[in-house]
Amino acid sequence: MALSDLQKLFVVSTATQMWQQDLLMNAYFQGSAVGANLREMILGQQPVKPLTNPFDEAITGRLRSDSAAIRRAGKNVLEASSMAGIAASAVGTIKGVLEEMQSLAQQIKDGTLTYSADVANQYNALRDSITPIIEGTYHNGIAVLDKSQWGTDQISSDGKVHIQSLPSAAGGGGFDVVFQEMDEAGLAALDGGNLEDNPAGSLQTELDNLSTHIGDMATLEEIYSQREDGLTYQATALNSQADLLDQAVEARRQTPTLSLEEILIRLLMRDTGTLLDELS
Repeated sequence: MALSDLQKLFVVSTATQMWQQDLLMNAYFQGSAVGANLREMILGQQPVKPLTNPFDEAITGRLRSDSAAIRRAGKNVLEASSMAGIAASAVGTIKGVLEEMQSLAQQIKDGTLTYSADVANQYNALRDSITPIIEGTYHNGIAVLDKSQWGTDQISSDGKVHIQSLPSAAGGGGFDVVFQEMDEAGLAALDGGNLEDNPAGSLQTELDNLSTHIGDMATLEEIYSQREDGLTYQATALNSQADLLDQAVEARRQTPTLSLEEILIRLLMRDTGTLLDELS
């Protein structure tokens, strides 16, 4: 089919435009300075931008080192707090068992419960459940209640666990968390046969011994709980010190990694808390 004059004009015009564009592309991309610049811009590697400012890293190095050391110390102190908390929980469990035994003995004395071999067996079973608690209470491989497992690299023979807190040059190196020896022999001497009160007075003696052991457990539980709270507070204080040093690092940088808004928001959240739980 023959083309009309208008169609012929369209074909010629399009071919001319394509030819002109091809000439321009060849001129730009074959040896010309413009072509070289375009190729470098499109295909060339971008200049390497350093991720850190060497000067900033140098002048803030000591601050960052101190911050990291204090933050590690805070983690160690928090670990010690957990250790004391585990001991407090275990001692509280033992106290609860002794109180159950005391309840049985007191009911027999009051006459609301009649002594029998079954009652004595139940009493002794409660007593025997204390030993696994003492022997099986560990924190990171350290037996915190069982003196027979002391005398290792982790815990001394007198129940001391050394906690590395700060470097020696920064404040002394560390401290000891001390655990108390349990009266395992005294606890093992409790006997359901004494509830029969034969000879007379043996029931009251058993009650007196139970009262003494319960008092000892209550004291130990309080000691460990207070130690846990104190160490937790100390760990929080150390983390706050590390936060302040981190802020000092940002303040001394010539090229801050945080914007002023981010620094202010972090300061605000440190005092007021956040909606995001960053610990879990």
